[in-house]
Formats: sequence, structure tokens, C-alpha cells
Amino acid sequence: MSSRSPSPSPSRGWAWLLLSSLFEVTFALANEANHGFTRLWPSLLTAGAAACGIVTLSLALRSVDVGVGYTVWAGIGAVGTVVLGTLLYGEPLTAWKVLAFVLIIGGALGLRLSERHAS
Repeated sequence: MSSRSPSPSPSRGWAWLLLSSLFEVTFALANEANHGFTRLWPSLLTAGAAACGIVTLSLALRSVDVGVGYTVWAGIGAVGTVVLGTLLYGEPLTAWKVLAFVLIIGGALGLRLSERHAS
């Protein structure tokens, strides 16, 4: 028996999840820029993105299963952070990282499809 209250539409949950993932990427990139919370504006951005990410993830999980939602959120956050870290901070992008992206994205799509077929 589920303790969830009536949930919003699944597409709305996935929209919240995408927005939350963008906050997750922002959090990670701002965390790099704040240099151990010694720079004011990147530190404020880090804290704000973290708070907004958790709130929007919670909204997403009202209609997306927690296992699927959290995994997709973390996957988008990981891939987005590596891609933007490469562009913004000059971090190396290797073939192994690209392979890992393919596996992460494939896993996230598989989870999304499994959720669709379960309902």
C-alpha cells in the first residue's frame, strides 16, 4: 500500500525532474567555483541551487518512483556536470567518459521505459 497522496500527472513529474537535474548541475559547477565557500556569489549560488534542486526533486517524486527518479536525477547531474566541466573548466573529456555517458543515458532511458510499462 502506497502512502503517496494523489499525484500530479507523470509528465509534470518528469518536467520537475528535468528542472531539478539542472539545479543539480548548477550546484556541482558552482561548488567548484566557490573555492571551499571562500567566494560569496558562487557560494550563494551553490546553496541556492542545492535547495532548489532538493525541492524540485521532491515535487518530481510525487509522481515518479523514487528509485527511477533519483537515478535519472543523478545520471543527468553526472553527465551534465562532466560535459559542462569540460567546457567551463577545461577538464579532459576522454573516450572512457563518453562510454560512461552512453551507459548512464541508456540506463536512465531503460528505467523510464520500465516505469512506463509498469503502469
